[in-house]
Amino acid sequence: MRRVGAVIAIAATLALCAGPAGAEAAAREPGVSQVVRTGVLLSTLAFIPAIMICMTCFVRIVIVLGMVRHAFGMPETPPNAVLVSLALLLTSFVMQPTFSEVNRRAIQPLMSGSISVEHAWNEGAGPFKKFMLRQVRDADIAAVYKLSKTPPPKARNDVDLFKLATAYILNELRVAFTIGFVILLPFLLVDIVAASILLALGMMMVPPATISLPVKLLMFVMIDGWALIVTGVVGGIR
Repeated sequence: MRRVGAVIAIAATLALCAGPAGAEAAAREPGVSQVVRTGVLLSTLAFIPAIMICMTCFVRIVIVLGMVRHAFGMPETPPNAVLVSLALLLTSFVMQPTFSEVNRRAIQPLMSGSISVEHAWNEGAGPFKKFMLRQVRDADIAAVYKLSKTPPPKARNDVDLFKLATAYILNELRVAFTIGFVILLPFLLVDIVAASILLALGMMMVPPATISLPVKLLMFVMIDGWALIVTGVVGGIR
């Protein structure tokens, strides 16, 4: 049931991104309001991928996992489907409080007819905005407003949602690449040591990956690397 609630909560965001004036007007007419509300939710299902990428921690997690794969020198192992599935599950765990709040404040009242589509948009956007503001830096927000050639707001809570989402993605990319740099260093050291040993033995025709790959795999398994990386990435999300 919690998984179903999480899926419904994600759909909440979709209802937030919709909200045309025509649907709002039709929702006030007796006998069709429930149909309109259901149609709004169903028609916005196409926005789920955009919401997951722009307003959750999915970008940070999937980039870090991809960098770990490249650090081994195995660009196809684990497969993309495995990494994306793991990133989605971790994103669901992290975003569960936000999804639950969106469901409580926007989806359920909208489906019961107690609030309008416009009100549901404002209520549902609030939890996502609060989450993104906890992660993003003021410098990223200022950069986005500078690009849009508009004056920045006086308070962080007054940041426009779409500009905040842009600044949030910039911040997530910066954090993900910073974590990736730290992860790549030990693997780079193993590659350098393996290449030095082969050069000293005069085995210059042997690829260093032949020696370094098993060593990196053994080292990663011994320290329980996947658990450490996942714990570090998820633990750094406020």
